[in-house]
Amino acid sequence: MIVVVAPPTRKGRTGGARQALVAIAQLRLMILSLLFGAGMFAIIAKLALLALWAEPAVARDVAAGLLPPRGDIVDRNGAPLARSIDAWSIAIHPNQVIGDKGQLAQRLAELIPDQTAGHYYAILNSGGTFAYLKRRALPELVSAVNALGQPGIEFRREPDRLYPQSGMAAHVLGYLDDKGRGKFGMERALDAQLTDPARRGQPVALSLDSRVQAALESELGNAMTALQARGAAGVVLDVHTGEVLAMVSLPSFNPNSIQTEVPRNNLTQSVYELGSTFKPIAVAAAIDSGTITSMSRRFDATKPLQVGRFAVHDDPGDEQFRWLNIPETLVYSSNIATARIVDELGAEKLQDMFRRLGFDKQPITELGSGRQPMWPSFWGRITVMTAGYGHGIAVTPLHLANAYATLVNGGIWRPVTMMKVDPAHPPAGRRALKESTSARMRQLLRLIVLSGTGRKGEAPGYRVAGKTGTAEAAAEGGYDKHRNVSTFAAAFPIDAPRYVVLAMLDSPKANPAIGVYRTTAAWTAAPVVSRVISRTGAMLGVAPDSNRDIDESELMPLVKREPDPKKAAQ
Repeated sequence: MIVVVAPPTRKGRTGGARQALVAIAQLRLMILSLLFGAGMFAIIAKLALLALWAEPAVARDVAAGLLPPRGDIVDRNGAPLARSIDAWSIAIHPNQVIGDKGQLAQRLAELIPDQTAGHYYAILNSGGTFAYLKRRALPELVSAVNALGQPGIEFRREPDRLYPQSGMAAHVLGYLDDKGRGKFGMERALDAQLTDPARRGQPVALSLDSRVQAALESELGNAMTALQARGAAGVVLDVHTGEVLAMVSLPSFNPNSIQTEVPRNNLTQSVYELGSTFKPIAVAAAIDSGTITSMSRRFDATKPLQVGRFAVHDDPGDEQFRWLNIPETLVYSSNIATARIVDELGAEKLQDMFRRLGFDKQPITELGSGRQPMWPSFWGRITVMTAGYGHGIAVTPLHLANAYATLVNGGIWRPVTMMKVDPAHPPAGRRALKESTSARMRQLLRLIVLSGTGRKGEAPGYRVAGKTGTAEAAAEGGYDKHRNVSTFAAAFPIDAPRYVVLAMLDSPKANPAIGVYRTTAAWTAAPVVSRVISRTGAMLGVAPDSNRDIDESELMPLVKREPDPKKAAQ
């Protein structure tokens, strides 16, 4: 029997092929899925490893020499004082350099004189793949190097710290080290706050007013130059909050380019015997303790005061050769009368006043590293007398400014701060003087400017009150009779005190060409304060008014008129 098998139909052949294709597609899809899954697993594993063991981006940047992200510093009005910006770095790939390497090294040395041509030539011939030529380069330098047309040179963007006001407030701001950490000043004090990721983009406001800072720097700098002084210092202080509106120490530096050792901050890191500026403090101690109860009480200043082998003299030209009452003691700045007052006050009460004003401790500020005052080790009778007029005890100018704020603000001592303070919540202080004592001191300090050695410190309409002080500069083994430290500490407007302004010049010289005939504070420091107040008073919200003043009428009759106004101004 013959069996006939029918050939497969077209439909059967097509169905088999389709099944084969589907099987192949499924296999490919499965392989692709496995590959995709493996890739995803690798990525997830890599991310996990990075999360667990990778170095933070900031740390990598620091390791590479890049500055970590850092917040801005602004003044009390929002003006920028320190900013983080994008800068340029210049690098080179030695293995990609083409052309004459010797000539390129010479051109680099001309454009970037930080290193010699030999140094650059060694880099170019090192065979390495990468080396920095200049970090944080200025745009002009980047353009000049780019013009060389060398394909092996690379330009990179990196963060940098910029102080847009150049050297203004340099001692307050400080600077960063090579790793981007605060090295000095408020950059160091605020380091954790400025680098806190949670505060990124939020500037930190200082108490400084850049307008007042600029004026104080300008006036002190001009005086230091004109009078050939070795150094200078100045501060503007809010008497009710302790805020520093301006702080100047000269010589200064540029925090954008630290090339030499940074000079010390004379306001906080140097101590001086500040002379007659201490006399109002001694008188305040006598009034506050009840040692003096009448302004008309007189003390013998007819001749030098002899104490053992020592004698207390009044400065030549300032002698009155008579008995002086309290206002006259300060107006004519009598060492003899002040010594007699302090002698009666006694060592214990004088030291107590100095301690209440913080003269036994380092100045308290966020800047840190303040200088410890030079406190006498033995308070014998002559030491007590001389300390009453600022000899034998040395403090920083910031100590003195804060003491004067306490004298005039109602008697409340407050710590000095470099941070902007909420006016509704001023820092807590402590009472150092009776309010009645402070009121009396405002009258007495005003008399010194109206009738005494502070006349050149007056700023018309601003009702200035203050005291001059001239002391021989300390030298090895004693004092240098040819150099002095001249200081004027003042407050304004004294009828409603708002600010203390202090100016100090170290070793000024007379300059008759500009009308400065003596090196005493009345001729050197007081005019600086007058100009600063005249320039900044309105900025600080104090309107000049010639019809207002403190009432010192009860004391005026007690002051004998000086027959020679020029002598009184000395």
